Amino acid sequence: MAEKHAAFVGSIPPIYDRCLGPLLFHGFADDIVAGLPGKTGLRVFETACGTGIVTERLVQRLRGAGTVIATDLNEAMVEHARARLAKAGVEWRQADATSLPFPDESFDAVVCQFGVMFFPDKLRGAREALRVLRPGGVFLFNTWDVMEHNPIVRITHETVATFFPDDPPGFYRVPFSFHDSATIREVLERAGFEKIEGRRVETTGTSPSAHDAATGLIEGNPIYGE
Repeated sequence: MAEKHAAFVGSIPPIYDRCLGPLLFHGFADDIVAGLPGKTGLRVFETACGTGIVTERLVQRLRGAGTVIATDLNEAMVEHARARLAKAGVEWRQADATSLPFPDESFDAVVCQFGVMFFPDKLRGAREALRVLRPGGVFLFNTWDVMEHNPIVRITHETVATFFPDDPPGFYRVPFSFHDSATIREVLERAGFEKIEGRRVETTGTSPSAHDAATGLIEGNPIYGE
């Protein structure tokens, strides 16, 4: 993965979790977990797990009748999630989504919330997801739509750019770079997926204060170090 935009280290994980979780991610996490198959005994793999926002909901959904293995490229994010969910019974590992350390046909579901945009080779990442899925398994993932449909991020991106007109930070371009449905479908089809379904989801985020929101949007991701 691109090292520059994989650097969720230092103070970023706790700020990301506390400030950006409720603002940007909780609602979408509820939605993606709702797509899991209803059967018991699922073996679920999550890639790009971040601070464990989706992971926590996977554990709640399975209610002890299944297994969750969660990974992220960033060891700091994994360690924050591991500490926060120490009693959840999750197996945590550092792993690259484009080169997974698991045998073929290991999981009933692969889940990835807002991570595929960061894959430097999206086709390879999709093929890895398919490789570790059992026959009939599902790959559940989401991506951001265009930045214009996310006003809080757009305003942040444009405001920060005014302070650095000659060299504006580029981080926010990456999460919003993989939104075209035809392109996404093409990648999945080339990887070998069948029965591809996509839909547009809208949720409402919350923040206890404008300060918390601003802190998360600036200090809760690598833009702060650009």
